Amino acid sequence: MSQPASETGGVKPMSIADRFVSERERLHSMSKEERAFRKQWLKDQVLHPREPCEVPEMYAATHNPIRRAYKWPLNQLENALRGHFRCETAARIRYYTGRSIMIIAGAYLMTYYVMYNTNDWTRKSGMRVSRSRIAVLPGDPDFPCVSTMERADYADRGFSECGLKL
Repeated sequence: MSQPASETGGVKPMSIADRFVSERERLHSMSKEERAFRKQWLKDQVLHPREPCEVPEMYAATHNPIRRAYKWPLNQLENALRGHFRCETAARIRYYTGRSIMIIAGAYLMTYYVMYNTNDWTRKSGMRVSRSRIAVLPGDPDFPCVSTMERADYADRGFSECGLKL
């Protein structure tokens, strides 16, 4: 995805609060017109109780049908929670519920793949689980730890367990 040439679209950024951001500047050198302008500006920052309003047609226009379909269950959960919690809390619960479902589903899929798609002598693909031998050093009670495997058992990958003989 390409990035715009500038974050402001070629227009120089400006502060809407102008020079009256600092309290000292406001107390020292504001004229009556500037004070009236600042008072009106502060009033304009307060939202109406109905705002921000949600327009269903806008939601339908900006979200394709597939996205609306998979978001529908969590949207219903959020709408049900809005009667009991604040909007921000309901949105946060919706967010963490969706992420938790994805993590649990991923864990189940990975567990299924590891359990039922093992790599054995019948296929090349699948998960292969191997265990390393424990390091036995001189002075340990099991020091001359000699392998008990037969020569034919190395790289067997489960062939000897299927009942076929060579």
